[in-house]
Amino acid sequence: MAAEPQLQTEPEAPEDVIEHSPRYSDFAAALVSRGKMRESEVIRAHRLALQTDDPRIPALLVKLGIISERDTAEILADVSGVALVAPEDYPETSPLPETISIRFLKENHLIGLSASDEEVVIAVTDPFDQEVLDAMALACHKRVCLRVGLGTDIDRALETQLGPGKSLMGEIVDTFGSDEDVNEADVEHLKDLASEAPVIRMVNLIMQRAVEMRASDIHVEPFEQSLKVRFRIDGVLREVESPPVRSTAAVISRIKIMAKLNIAERRLPQDGRIKLQVQGKELDLRVSTVPTMYGESVVIRLLHKESIKFDFNSLGFEGDSLQRFLGVLEQPHGIILITGPTGSGKSTSLYTALHKINTPDRKIITVEDPVEYQLEGVNQIQTKPQIGLTFASALRSIVRQDPDVIMIGEMRDIETARIAVQSATRLLDMGLEDYLISSTVNGILGQRLVRKLCPHCHEPYEPLPEVAAELKLWNFSNERDILLYRPKGCEACDGTGYRGRLAITELLVMTDDIRRLVMTNAPARKIEEQALLEGMQTMYDDGIHKAVAGMTTVEEVLRVTSDA
Repeated sequence: MAAEPQLQTEPEAPEDVIEHSPRYSDFAAALVSRGKMRESEVIRAHRLALQTDDPRIPALLVKLGIISERDTAEILADVSGVALVAPEDYPETSPLPETISIRFLKENHLIGLSASDEEVVIAVTDPFDQEVLDAMALACHKRVCLRVGLGTDIDRALETQLGPGKSLMGEIVDTFGSDEDVNEADVEHLKDLASEAPVIRMVNLIMQRAVEMRASDIHVEPFEQSLKVRFRIDGVLREVESPPVRSTAAVISRIKIMAKLNIAERRLPQDGRIKLQVQGKELDLRVSTVPTMYGESVVIRLLHKESIKFDFNSLGFEGDSLQRFLGVLEQPHGIILITGPTGSGKSTSLYTALHKINTPDRKIITVEDPVEYQLEGVNQIQTKPQIGLTFASALRSIVRQDPDVIMIGEMRDIETARIAVQSATRLLDMGLEDYLISSTVNGILGQRLVRKLCPHCHEPYEPLPEVAAELKLWNFSNERDILLYRPKGCEACDGTGYRGRLAITELLVMTDDIRRLVMTNAPARKIEEQALLEGMQTMYDDGIHKAVAGMTTVEEVLRVTSDA
């Protein structure tokens, strides 16, 4: 994001500052009383508003990421006595006169809701912005009635009302400049382009929309005739509005500058991080670049520090499988392996397990690449291969730190696996023989993530008898009439029918009988049969159980377990 102005720290009496902006005094008092800001922070925000010649305190606080848009809108609605507009209440066509400029509406986050002969009803983000209200009354020659809306809701509704070609991204693009080719070898020119306001606004808008749409990843992909931007939402990629192809070099350079990467190096992959606040949420962004035919492909992973919940139940662990996993977790010695493809929630499960066993009497050390979330009381090591700090080398040092628990983010090579086994057994290097694995591994957890049905719009249906028979649905319900559920789509889930994800799991507990099978090199099917006899629930069965319970769909379970 663009460099943010810094709040000054000198103390000043609240009345001295607020008297310069009395219309926001109730708003400021509400912020303090509801615990959204401290009084000293409110004072500094007022002073900063005076310095920037912009008296609109709420807009400034949102821009700085200090409070969220929703908190701002709700408090403004309460203190002004003006109703808050829901997203579905915005009309698809504008009731306002065409003489009101599009730029005025967008710059002031203002939209028309309805109009009659006597009055016009509008939604604004700031009901105390008297200048805007006076301008609207003059332009419409009618009484103006106010409602309060979120800026992002108003901007999205404006794009619908104004039609294609008049989006916020399109408006930014219009100010970007000429279509002349950019010389990517000219690093200084690239820096200048990446520092221009239109490019900064483009990148800011992409990141803001990613947060609004609950994306976990942003993909910025250059092609010969286009620059594509896609968001991964609940595990599925969705293409969104993108900057023009002529802005490719500038946009990618802007992201690399934010991540403190070398913009002159375009032949090798690079990794970096960005820390920022968007709409009051603290984000840690992991940035990865790789060279492609038409430029560098960039993937940005969004880590929401405030929204992560280290709770097994909320992740989808439940019932007997959860109790069996907790039992393995509490064993004093041995290894627990968590497996799954990229994006299957392994890191979250690992962090949740550490959170569960993190007590003052345990020394916990982790080796990660990267450290995604910081855990209080846990010693976390970030690998740095460029200086020789790899998983294997870090592990060699860790065993001399007298740890009780070691968490290894990934086992990528035989050396790391060997040292992990040695750490768990305190034996000399014996190689990863079958007997060594069977004697040290206590449990293996496989998992995938499925999309959760939107709680607001999912609907039940009765499956066909042949479908119920094929899926053996009667094994997963005590009801005589079995129901499944399907997505419908609403405003809350952006029309997809899904909102959020949960884990479906399969836990193999290493018992004596299974250890004997491993020692005799028994085939995987034989080991699975024994595990099922001992109470293991397969990943597929866990998924179907959750589908019958209305948490997800059969289609989602089949999508992620086809290879399991």
